[in-house]
Amino acid sequence: MITDYERLAAMNKDHLWHPFTQMKDYNNSDPLIIERGEGIMLYDVQGRAYYDGFSSVWLNVHGHNVPELNQAITEQLGRVAHSTLLGMSNVPAIELAEKLVGVSPEGLNKVFYSDSGATGVEIAIKMAFQYWHNKGIRGKTKFITMNQAYHGDTVGAVSVGAIPLYHDVFRPMLFPSHVIPYPYSYRHDGGEAGALEDTLTALRHLLETRADEIAALIVEPIVQGASGIIVMPPGCLSQMANLCRKYGVLLIADEVATGFGRTGAMFACDLEDVSPDLMVIGKGLTGGYLPVAATLATDEVYEAFYADYQEQKTFFHGHSFTGNPLGCAVALASLKLMEERNMIEGVRAKASFVERKLAALKERPHVGEIRQKGLMIGIELVRDKISRETFDWAERIGVRTSLRARELGMLTRPLGNVIVFIPPLVSSEAELDAMTDILEESIIHVTEGGSVT
Repeated sequence: MITDYERLAAMNKDHLWHPFTQMKDYNNSDPLIIERGEGIMLYDVQGRAYYDGFSSVWLNVHGHNVPELNQAITEQLGRVAHSTLLGMSNVPAIELAEKLVGVSPEGLNKVFYSDSGATGVEIAIKMAFQYWHNKGIRGKTKFITMNQAYHGDTVGAVSVGAIPLYHDVFRPMLFPSHVIPYPYSYRHDGGEAGALEDTLTALRHLLETRADEIAALIVEPIVQGASGIIVMPPGCLSQMANLCRKYGVLLIADEVATGFGRTGAMFACDLEDVSPDLMVIGKGLTGGYLPVAATLATDEVYEAFYADYQEQKTFFHGHSFTGNPLGCAVALASLKLMEERNMIEGVRAKASFVERKLAALKERPHVGEIRQKGLMIGIELVRDKISRETFDWAERIGVRTSLRARELGMLTRPLGNVIVFIPPLVSSEAELDAMTDILEESIIHVTEGGSVT
């Protein structure tokens, strides 16, 4: 008689196609099948418990199975699960929009809902493009993105993406974008100052020579996620914003990963008092519960679309589940919990604890750099610490380290040779202590062939 796990594993292999997963490789292993969650722990169908060390792909805020969030969904479910925003509205969508405006950078007064970070980026790109069109400036049709950027997987979002492994195969179907370097100081001969100067020089030159054809710059503010948790030098974001203002180019901030306290501020833009023209949010918006995203715009952007019916300046874009009441209700409950628990200040204290705890790991022979902003941490593993030589892709160092962490009771997912640690913001100091112990043990076991001594 087969077990429940064996039955589910067979069905999984027969029918599911997993995202960002080489299925031939995956189907040769025993799949992890999650059954339930409690706090920051996830439990598989065989009863084993795991710390959620990457917040279920960077989005969990309060943990799993949170009574207040469960109640918000249940109460809304007793009213209505969904009603469209096309030509009408609903209570949670209105209330959430007001709340988001209140906690966002100054000037972002209009909220356009969608269902994922990628669709939110797609909306921002289309808004920026049509903004100039509606103003009668038809030449500003290009976008600036940053090297190794990731903004999602829809066609427009991929067009402003710049990770060759993910995006190159699709290039023939995409629109071209201008690419400038993201300031990655660890692998720059000039260090932090040199990386910063290269970025600003490239942006300045592009704007001086091509601003009349550029609609917007899109950037992951302060932390570039999928490229390996790359942290900007201080002042970079604010100087980029100033250049955009000077040359009349819109600034799109992709805060999908960095928003809602993850970097130690409500939004990463707040760390340098930057107010973008458009800002995309998702992931932590609903506390990690339901797929809701939003694109926030300034009044100036909004007013370029606000016209008489016959002018045809409407933003013709929407999704079936735009402004879903269940999602908006739980997002409101999540934001309320963040306020009640003083979560932003708590993230700063927890980030300091994690930084101190990981300090000794920096001395290990294959730990090249530990990059951190708030509770976004990337640990880059290298073959040689002095030369910074990377491990070959085929060695699967990141994958093997993550699998070892799983054996020890924590889930994470690497970015190549970078080990990601992005715990739920609610994690206690004791839980962070246990998770960082697992991180250290896993890295040493895989890269040095031993255990922590």
